[in-house]
Amino acid sequence: MKAKRPTFSICIPAYNRAHHLSRLLDSIFAQDFEDFSIVICEDYSGERKAISEIVLRYSQAHPGTIAYYENEKNLGYDGNIRKLVEKADGEFCFFMGNDDVMCPGALANVADVISRNPDVGFVLKSYLFSDQSASHVSQEIRYFAEERRFSKGREAILICYRRSGVIAGYVIRRDPAYEAATDKYDGTLYYQMHLTAQVLSAWPAVFTPKVLVHCGGDEPPDFGNSGSEKGKYEPGRYTPQARLNMVQGALSIIRGMKFDGGTNLANEVQRDYANYFYPFIKDQLNLPIRKFFRLYVAYGRMGFFKYPIFHLYCAVAYVLGEKRFDRVTKAIRRRLGRSPHFGSLGKEVAPQLR
Repeated sequence: MKAKRPTFSICIPAYNRAHHLSRLLDSIFAQDFEDFSIVICEDYSGERKAISEIVLRYSQAHPGTIAYYENEKNLGYDGNIRKLVEKADGEFCFFMGNDDVMCPGALANVADVISRNPDVGFVLKSYLFSDQSASHVSQEIRYFAEERRFSKGREAILICYRRSGVIAGYVIRRDPAYEAATDKYDGTLYYQMHLTAQVLSAWPAVFTPKVLVHCGGDEPPDFGNSGSEKGKYEPGRYTPQARLNMVQGALSIIRGMKFDGGTNLANEVQRDYANYFYPFIKDQLNLPIRKFFRLYVAYGRMGFFKYPIFHLYCAVAYVLGEKRFDRVTKAIRRRLGRSPHFGSLGKEVAPQLR
């Protein structure tokens, strides 16, 4: 008799940051929902030994729960996400960043969403974000005030595509994600967005307003070590060119999608990026004005010049600076109880929320 699949495979891409792993695993094993497995793929990092020792300790304490793999070479972020999907045995993959924590009740909440929406392909999260450690809350990100369901195809993709950029709390149906495997977008750092678009072309999505994860922001990025990432990213920081590469990569994924009306959808997705552009300049606001202007021009030449709100973001954010702009957005989110809605997308979804 075939064994029942667990509801979730908790997928952890491990690369350095061993000192955060115990905290992450503790937050998973503290959940009040037990139908899950854990898959960890260590991507040939300098802290492999420390990571393996921590995994061994937790495997002994929780036998049969953790599957641990060590990559023979550095696959890079995108390749390691793809391998985690391959190795996952659950009905859904629930990804966690290696320096983040799972919030209490997260698995039970998503399981409830799935039980009421058995055809769902993707669950869009709410989450906490910190620009320091995961013990400090900087922002609470909640896209809508209440649970929302989105039809497969254009609606689900347009809502969920850009909002899939943060890997922690990324929940997707495993089998269609596995079937969508490709190395075409390795080096974009957005392989999960390829999965979002492909899966949601055939499956609906559901947004949950309950916070699933707490994302820490005190660690410098480790991208730039694999063959697909070298020359595009610099380990330890996001350079202006790295940010340009990431946005260009995200746009190339949606433009390359085989989907009825795909060209129009790509244009709508780019407009959605323009309407919420701050994250893509946030860590570049300390650049000298000439370098920031070059970044602004480079983004504009990608097609953003035609969106007035793009110019507004760049001008206002540079004048205010990161800390003051963050305070403004935090106050707006607190007052609304969700993220603000801009442009035609906001006009489409806002009536559903009231």
